[in-house]
Amino acid sequence: MARSIKKGPYVEAKLLAKVEKMRKSGRLQPIKTWSRRSMILPEFVGLTFAIHNGRQHVPIFINENMVGHRLGEFAPTRVFRSHGTTSKGAPGK
Repeated sequence: MARSIKKGPYVEAKLLAKVEKMRKSGRLQPIKTWSRRSMILPEFVGLTFAIHNGRQHVPIFINENMVGHRLGEFAPTRVFRSHGTTSKGAPGK
């Protein structure tokens, strides 16, 4: 068994407090968070999180398949824009 599994899941305390507050109020607004390292718990299923990707907050709806993963896995930080293509009139090799 890996040591990280023995230690248990990490969830930021402030994030758990926000989830509890959202559940009690009954509203379903996105929960804004910068904590990409927090693990998704079964209590998060059905909620929407706005996860920060370094530039903006990406809204992610949590379903049961995401439990056990980290929040940051679903908000990519890098965008690959393809390398330049050669134009039609460019001389070939």
